[in-house]
Parts: sequence; structure tokens; C-alpha cells
Amino acid sequence: MLDLFLDSFWLGEDTRPLLDHLLLVAVDQTAYDRCIFKRLNCYKMETEGVDFAGEKLFMSQDFIKMMWRRTHLLLDVLKHGYSFIFTDADVMWLRNPFPRLSENESLDLQISTDWFNGDALSEKNSINTGFYYVRSNNKTISLFEAWYSRKDNSTGKKEQDVLLDLMLEGTFRRLDLNPRFLDTDHFSGFCTDSKDIRAVTTVHANCCRSISAKLLDLRSVLRDWISFKAANARRAHTNGTTVPFRWSGHFGCWNSWNKTSA
Repeated sequence: MLDLFLDSFWLGEDTRPLLDHLLLVAVDQTAYDRCIFKRLNCYKMETEGVDFAGEKLFMSQDFIKMMWRRTHLLLDVLKHGYSFIFTDADVMWLRNPFPRLSENESLDLQISTDWFNGDALSEKNSINTGFYYVRSNNKTISLFEAWYSRKDNSTGKKEQDVLLDLMLEGTFRRLDLNPRFLDTDHFSGFCTDSKDIRAVTTVHANCCRSISAKLLDLRSVLRDWISFKAANARRAHTNGTTVPFRWSGHFGCWNSWNKTSA
């Protein structure tokens, strides 16, 4: 997964320089050693006696614990005054996201969605915590504190579900927090494919249950991207017409929900 993640930066448009600003957080020694080997900026997260080595299947107890430990770490980063883009490793960065993120400093949180309803300011969007940009300020720190405080009272829910609950309960408005919800045409995923590869910035392997399925379908994403770039280069060279494009099917992830494929 890490290799595919890094490949996307090498294959993406205006993304290679961003690797210098990437901090990879590892939750076990193997991942940390791999990060060091890749000569990245690496941090090994303390896991308080919980063994996070190996795959944690989506919605398993260890998966949920890992997501909450991540939330606590990010709260600590905000408290130290750092604004940041958070990205899961199963997000392919095909283009530099900064031109697609608003520079409006009044926006506190810009977050990806599984399904975008067409209104970037609507709290009825289905948020996804796999990719977001958050500014460090009192409002976002208070949000993350309220979010993490529900860790022990959210049985059967992952941290993303709890943040969605907070939003729907009006917590964003009570904190006077200004969110922006990212269009899936630009920040897409397997839940909703971008309709325009000329606009897509990131592709997230969401709506997927296992790492093996994600690996299978993310490799297809990068193959699609390479094919598109090659076709686009040929078209530019010959002044040819635009070549129709369609993403490959996410068969691994679609099948991952079958009990027999887990």
C-alpha cells in the first residue's frame, strides 16, 4: 500500500515536490522500518500497548481502536499550532490538491465526501475522513476534543461515523466552524468515481473492506492514470481528438463485501 501511495506522487502532476512535506505516521515497527528505508519523514505512533501490526479489517475492534488513536494524535498536532492535510495511505494523489483547496482563511475544515450533493457548504454531505485539510485554531481544536471525547460512547461506530453525528447534531454550527465539503469530481473515491479525469485530484479506495481488494483496484487506478496520460500526450502531439475515458471497475472492492471474500 505504501509503495502504491508513493507511486501516485511520482506519477501525479506537480506532486513529487510534496513528498518533502509528507510525514508518514506508522502504527507498528514494520511500517516504521519500511518508511525509514524509503527515506521519508517518519513518525512511529505510540499505541498504548495495543498491537496494530498486520491488517485490521474494516470495522473490526482493532480497526476502530486504531482510528481513535489516530484522531487523538491529530488533535495533539492541532494543539501544537499546525494546520495540515491528512490523507490515508489508500488515497492516490494524481494532482497537487492545493489549487483545488480554497485559500479562504475563514474556512476551518475542507473535507472529502463519499457522496457529494452539489453544495460545498451543505452539512447534508456524506463526509469521509480519509482526506481533509484542517486549520489549527480554537474552533477546530474544540471540534477534535468533542470528537475524541465520544470514543468510549460510540460502540459499533468508527470515528468517521461519530464526526458525522456531531455535524448532524449541529456541533459545527455551535462552534461557529466553517466547513467546506469537497466535490467528488475533484476528490473522488470508489464510492463515487470522478466523472472527469481532467479534473480529478485524488482517488480514495473507500467503500472497500480489505487491503487486498484495495491493492487490486488501486493498481487499476494507476494503470488508468498512466494510460490517460499517454493518450493525452499522443493527442497533444498529433492534434488529435479527445479519447473517451472510463475508469476500470472496482471489482476487488465490490467483491470484498461478500462474506466469502473477506
